[in-house]
Amino acid sequence: MSELPAELRGPVALALARAEEAIPDVGSMPGGAWYEPKWDGFRGAVVVSQAGPRVWSRQGKDMTDRFPDIVAAAGVQVAAGTVLDGELVIWNGTRLDFDLLQRRLVNPGTKAAGLAAQHPASFMVFDLLALRGEDLRRRTLAQRREVLEALAQGWSPPLQLSPTTSDEAVAREWFVDYRPTGIEGLVVKGSTQLYRPGRREWVKVKSRETREVIIGAVTGPIARPDTIVAGLLHEGQLVIVGKSVPLSRSQASSLAKVLEPGPAQHPWPDEVSSSRFGSSRDKVKLTKVEPNMVAEVLADSALQAGVWRHPLRFVRHRPDLTPADLPPLGG
Repeated sequence: MSELPAELRGPVALALARAEEAIPDVGSMPGGAWYEPKWDGFRGAVVVSQAGPRVWSRQGKDMTDRFPDIVAAAGVQVAAGTVLDGELVIWNGTRLDFDLLQRRLVNPGTKAAGLAAQHPASFMVFDLLALRGEDLRRRTLAQRREVLEALAQGWSPPLQLSPTTSDEAVAREWFVDYRPTGIEGLVVKGSTQLYRPGRREWVKVKSRETREVIIGAVTGPIARPDTIVAGLLHEGQLVIVGKSVPLSRSQASSLAKVLEPGPAQHPWPDEVSSSRFGSSRDKVKLTKVEPNMVAEVLADSALQAGVWRHPLRFVRHRPDLTPADLPPLGG
């Protein structure tokens, strides 16, 4: 039997994770916690039917024509009636490269073969929803993983089995050691959890590190800023690299005392597209300030063209540092 149930033929509704700040301990998840890397890529499902493989995004978009390398591998290595859940990624040397991945979507599908030849994608598989037409979602994670590991023994890249561990100490090492590769943190699941589409029963925890940036603007009035807009120097020019989450009342009050209105020759525009900060294409109005203040922020590893895709977390301003003390963008 290889005919899939209707809801698994594509697009496929996927299980989700809720964000938490701390790594859950082993006993906090049903049946004990299992830890996996949180890949910086596109979440997707590969559905292999009698007609061949198709690649679906988490939002239900058909991305088959953008990933011919994944489709070709799945067509040879995966039997009909199989549904794989995982993350589409592209490695650039020793680091994940979201820019290269983004090119697969913004360029016409006719260019996908050339892009795949230059920078092949990988599909990091962490769950198995169906095998030879059998729906596995009512099995526990441990049961699904056992079948997935047996299946993956016959794979070769670009299909890859995403690692997992039930050892919390090992997971905490991953959380720190994998960060330079662009891996964003951990996803934590319970070994006895069933696969529940659309439910946020898994946990995701992002790894963050302290960085110093230049405050080039804020949103909201300078006397009561809502967020900071961060910059770094690139070839002597101040460029926008991120925006913070909303400031607390005490943070806003502290910054208002030290910020100065921006000069007439400030290099930034009066407003920018919010897509610069990983959100919609609406405009964000900037209140430009004198770019002489350094801020300490917490940042995750999700970068695109040197810009943080996710919001920064303002920690404090650093009056002991000047912009000249900071390494340039990419330095």
